[in-house]
Amino acid sequence: MDDTTKNDKRSNPLDDAATTLSRRHVLKSASGSLAAAALMPVAQSHAQPRGPRLPRGADVTGRLAAYMAQARDMALPASVALAAKHRTLDSVSAIVSGAKLLPGEVAIDYAREQGGRPEASVATTDIVTSAVNAALANAMFGHADETDDFHPYTKAHPGCSVVPAAFAMGERQGSSGRDVLRAVVLGYDLCCRILMALVPALVRGNGRAAEGYSATFGAAAAAASLAEFDETRMRYAISYAVQQTSGVWSWVRDVEHIEKAFDFSGMGARNGVAGATMIQAGFTGVLDALDGQRNFIDAQSTEPSPEEMVADLGERFYVEETAIKTFPVGYPIQSPLAAFFTLREEHNLTADSVSRMVIRLPADGARIVDNRSMPDVNVQHIMAVALVDGYIDFENSHSFERMNDPAVLAVKERIELIADEALAVVEAPRSGLVTVTTTAGETAELFVSHAPGTPENPLDTAGVNAKAQSLMAPVLGADRTEQLIARINDIEDVDDIRDLRPLWSA
Repeated sequence: MDDTTKNDKRSNPLDDAATTLSRRHVLKSASGSLAAAALMPVAQSHAQPRGPRLPRGADVTGRLAAYMAQARDMALPASVALAAKHRTLDSVSAIVSGAKLLPGEVAIDYAREQGGRPEASVATTDIVTSAVNAALANAMFGHADETDDFHPYTKAHPGCSVVPAAFAMGERQGSSGRDVLRAVVLGYDLCCRILMALVPALVRGNGRAAEGYSATFGAAAAAASLAEFDETRMRYAISYAVQQTSGVWSWVRDVEHIEKAFDFSGMGARNGVAGATMIQAGFTGVLDALDGQRNFIDAQSTEPSPEEMVADLGERFYVEETAIKTFPVGYPIQSPLAAFFTLREEHNLTADSVSRMVIRLPADGARIVDNRSMPDVNVQHIMAVALVDGYIDFENSHSFERMNDPAVLAVKERIELIADEALAVVEAPRSGLVTVTTTAGETAELFVSHAPGTPENPLDTAGVNAKAQSLMAPVLGADRTEQLIARINDIEDVDDIRDLRPLWSA
């Protein structure tokens, strides 16, 4: 799939000989090598040009639609294909894991009740339903457990909506794994680019939840790619995405993570696949929804940057820029945990030896995780659990019972969160500074600019595999999990994405 091998589209040389990184090691120990990774930026190389050039002109919608129609036949650079495989596997593991949590359970009940034409599978179940219903359910799974990936600058969560939409539409169409992979890459691009065009801070500053916008656009792009739309119907797909975008910040008051899973992923995946299937059925739409009279971008942003929708398309791929979480908690908590476990190892910290802990986060991140009602997005609670248990894993981070644990509550009283405006910088939008004072009066602190799993400190294939294994094996069993991981790592060799059904469904 490298540009140098366009005559042999099945060629995709990937270097899988990577150093093993155990998921258990990441979560349960304060590894010195992990600590180093948390603080040591890795240079990123972006050779240019890397894809087809766009025609230039004022028509942003048309230029974007033309690229979307081309992208399904584009040979992906090897680094982009590898990044897409990592995010696809990471998202599938979140889907499988999240199916067993409360948002997943209610989504399964809903999908079973809806019935529908048997087009696509619902993970971990025997349900085969319409592509729209499958996309909704699997996407809700994907954001149920806070293990999905995240784009640090736009704050979008591409994988939990784009991958379920691509799999659902791919099953409906009988698409190849290669086509699904390209659809995922395109979906990540539009998921992040729509927020770049609107300017993320302006969207959130007006009380709107940008996740609903990004998820809908990302899923729409993935579904439209697999529907093999021409430029005109790609314009329609953009217009249907425009009309279905919504969301406000009221999701922060969600107690059970059910609406949040819908807002961040289920709604967008459903919208994107619904739009594509309606257009397949003959629905038509507006041709210039992004830049015509009364267009979406002008309506949604006071200082928009519409050219961001098409800037460096085919050269810059957002699928390379998202962060894969190494801890199963909300993203603003990743850097503080990395800092804490390093300090814990260096200073032998225990619940009895720490008299005070101060966590400084960028202000927008602090607002998201400040004493929230959900355990995995409550930074004071998670840091207290980390200090009491000495590790963070899926079980202790998702336990509502631990929120009433007297030992955890006692430690939590010693933890202070400070929203620090000085940390809100573009270069490190999800950093964290942790300062610990011991009962002996000693003070230690550590600043982590980029948590492990970020593009600056990426996980290798072995690390992504290990995380996927830890999340899926308890649900699917070790053997099926290993097979599913292997098939996704070689997804370009999958002739029909429906061949994966036996590996992830009941």
